[in-house]
Amino acid sequence: MTQEASAGCIAQPDQLYHYDTVLHTTPAVIAARDLGVTFTSDGQRTVALTDVNLTVHGGEFVSLIGPSGCGKTTLLRLVADLQQTTAGSLTVNGMTPEAARKRRAYGYVFQAPALYPWRNVERNVMLPLEVMAMPRAERQARAGKVLDLVGLTEFRRRFPWQLSGGMQQRVSIARALSFEPNLLLMDEPFGALDEITRDGLTLHLHQLWRRTGLTAMYVTHSVQEAVFLSTRIVVMSSRPGRIVAVIESSLPPERDPDVRETPEFLAVAHAVRTALRAGHDDG
Repeated sequence: MTQEASAGCIAQPDQLYHYDTVLHTTPAVIAARDLGVTFTSDGQRTVALTDVNLTVHGGEFVSLIGPSGCGKTTLLRLVADLQQTTAGSLTVNGMTPEAARKRRAYGYVFQAPALYPWRNVERNVMLPLEVMAMPRAERQARAGKVLDLVGLTEFRRRFPWQLSGGMQQRVSIARALSFEPNLLLMDEPFGALDEITRDGLTLHLHQLWRRTGLTAMYVTHSVQEAVFLSTRIVVMSSRPGRIVAVIESSLPPERDPDVRETPEFLAVAHAVRTALRAGHDDG
């Protein structure tokens, strides 16, 4: 069923495919209409995504969650112009994904930090600014600013091999923010980390998002992570991937670890799990 997923409510079992339409006062940063992706390999045709309709507005934190292989990362890569659509339309900041990429309208954080071991933290963060031929003084100023945002100022002279996995991923986030995009795309950035480290970084990311006002799209397999971070959670079905529910969080904008024990948090998490079961059964 194709529906506009620009907003929603906490989904109940009998409401998974019905979203309330609300008025957004911020502009659309991402707009997907009837989006689809089909791969052909060795004569075999595979539909990865179908009938995806989604609008992400400025300042939102939107998580994509669903079973493995449902197309979450594919959707993120479409936004980043790392992959091409085969059906429908997609705009990023009102432009094609290709134009948005060329204007460096977004930062992208991969599952692995992908840092250069021979560069220290500061020089890893400055790398995209060097590619942009930005003057050295401005590169250093921007690197200092984003390293302060992620709490790594005192580690700017360290090398990646001297940092923990969590710290390396914070460097990766700082690098993605170094050219001041208004959109941050993240593909399971904490997926390989232990639970304690992951919880700490999730809190740090939420605080960073609150401080910067960025728009964020985040891929995860963790219900708790999605609920803690997000203003809205987009639940996707098994392949072919499509949106089965968009669940709007009722949690307060400012969140601390204790919010995970509240009835409101548990209600949103229950709604996400219910939607995931429905999407798996219907996939």
